[in-house]
Amino acid sequence: MTKIIYRQPDGTRVTIDAAPGDSVMSAALAADVDGIVGECGGNMMCATCHVYVEDPGAGRLPAMTDDEDQMLAFTDAPRTTASRLSCQLPAGDTIDTMVVTVPGSRT
Repeated sequence: MTKIIYRQPDGTRVTIDAAPGDSVMSAALAADVDGIVGECGGNMMCATCHVYVEDPGAGRLPAMTDDEDQMLAFTDAPRTTASRLSCQLPAGDTIDTMVVTVPGSRT
């Protein structure tokens, strides 16, 4: 299992144990984490699951695809070098703990 820590804009944290095969988005939706919308159901078509990935774990994630890179242009919050779509971030056996920050701006 991967422990995913979701840092909210107000500083609170939500911690979830995600099973291998879950995405950061699907784990958040199952636990009703505020700020992760996932309107497209994880099909990389809406950017409403945008997060900022922090260490630990960031270096063991799959590389960003061109499609994800293009979709990040449509986020409500500012894009940074830590920006990723949480639907594209798998929980897995190689990452014990992952910390993501949920941006404060959502429409």
